[in-house]
Amino acid sequence: MKKFVFLLVSMLIISCGEDKEVLLPVAKETIVADVKDHSPIYFFFKLEEKDTIVDVNRNNSISSTNWLFNIDKRLPLRKVILEIKKLQTKKDKSAHKSVASENYFTYTDTVKKNLAFMPFTKIQYKLEKPDFNIKYFHLDRNDLVHYNELVFSKNQLQEFINKMPNSRIYFSFDKGMSFGKYIEYKLFIKNLEINKQGVSISSKKEYIY
Repeated sequence: MKKFVFLLVSMLIISCGEDKEVLLPVAKETIVADVKDHSPIYFFFKLEEKDTIVDVNRNNSISSTNWLFNIDKRLPLRKVILEIKKLQTKKDKSAHKSVASENYFTYTDTVKKNLAFMPFTKIQYKLEKPDFNIKYFHLDRNDLVHYNELVFSKNQLQEFINKMPNSRIYFSFDKGMSFGKYIEYKLFIKNLEINKQGVSISSKKEYIY
């Protein structure tokens, strides 16, 4: 029975004329376990010839509620972010928006075997390379980190940050990576330890290019 319930959590299915499925990202931890008063939004994976299409079902998005973004992990990040930015703008401009409402990505916790939620309400997405005066790490789809002319494994990032001088750190992401990979990176960044005074990670701006 537990295995069956977990299977349903991992693959959300709704009826929309025909059954469609969303394969959620997976992780081994839960950030937020429960969200009340919410509206679901679905990002379906769709192929047309050789092109990947983001098929968004936003019919139930009520601006006064928390929005749950159920996004297929196979979708390319840049196309997902384009749709997210549209929805962020729509909610921000709504006269019915509640100041207490939040936006969450959904994913599956494979350890607790439950649906989990990642808040991203305050993130401003920039579809461009950061300015030359911004210190940032670029994360590619192959678990490699790019910093200026250096390239190293993401497992070396903690050590690299520990040696940095005082600075505000930003992150950029390879636009071609899958959304599932993006969520994996987000959890990885969340668990980095910033023990050095004067060093901090920006949680309000991300770059996709």
